[in-house]
Amino acid sequence: MTDQPSLPHQPDCLFCKIVSGDVPATIVRETDTTVAFRDINPQAPTHILVIPRAHYPDAAALSAAEPAVAADVLREAGEIAAEEGIAETGYRIVFNTGSGAGQTVFHAHAHVLGGRGLQWPPG
Repeated sequence: MTDQPSLPHQPDCLFCKIVSGDVPATIVRETDTTVAFRDINPQAPTHILVIPRAHYPDAAALSAAEPAVAADVLREAGEIAAEEGIAETGYRIVFNTGSGAGQTVFHAHAHVLGGRGLQWPPG
């Protein structure tokens, strides 16, 4: 578990730039603590990222430092699934934590995936 505190927006972080509006994204929802936007390389018909506005390098750091914000990310994932019409048919929420798990942007984020069959194990 990471004991790294929340960091202000990081100038080299793509997701911090999306939060600040410096990089465009297709925003689908915003709250005081989260921003959700469509993935530019979707892996399913619905593929939306939900991120905390504050910078944490991964889900473990976020949940250790700000469990309420981690809960906000999960709550927003459920709201998005309902709005996108995938809540009834099923959807997946994925947190990739670390490069070995496929994390490529080191700002905590949840992938909301649905709109097609999602096999198990994910591979």
